Amino acid sequence: MTEEPTAGLKQATFGAGCFWCVEAVFQELDGVSKVTSGYTGGHIDNPTYEQICTGTTGHAEVAQITYDPSKVSFDRLLEIFWKTHDPTTLNRQGGDVGTQYRSAVFFHDDEQRKLAEAYKKKLDASGAFPAPIVTEIVKLGEYFVAEDYHQDYYRLNPDKGYCRAVIKPKLDKFRKVFAESLKAAD
Repeated sequence: MTEEPTAGLKQATFGAGCFWCVEAVFQELDGVSKVTSGYTGGHIDNPTYEQICTGTTGHAEVAQITYDPSKVSFDRLLEIFWKTHDPTTLNRQGGDVGTQYRSAVFFHDDEQRKLAEAYKKKLDASGAFPAPIVTEIVKLGEYFVAEDYHQDYYRLNPDKGYCRAVIKPKLDKFRKVFAESLKAAD
């Protein structure tokens, strides 16, 4: 279930392949207070990771981002979302294949819908990508928090193979491109 954000904070929910990658990127963004890996967009209640992996539940792996709009705008979140995955591949990101890995903006309100649609249209028209953007823009339905072992995955498992081979290069690129938007080092 979606937790209501603290007063003054908002939420965004993105599917961009494996939720571990999306979580790792947005956790480092200044203005983001929390990122939770979960599932949405499917047709069964309380799905498990094993069920999601079958590709039959209709759910996408997503990251739900709680952010302070006075520090980071939804437009900036969209920019980072589109620049940190391939929105032109249907139901896949790299070696992760299946509907659970689809590119999607699950909007929370009409303002997010309008901004996402306008940004997608602008990107497509600009020729920024070599193929049309296939990102879904759909209203957030019921959201389910993923199992505990999926939360904070990269920070807790930086030496695992997937983290070294897939997440670290993505994170390194993000840090370089968006250096001015990173949280201050502790």
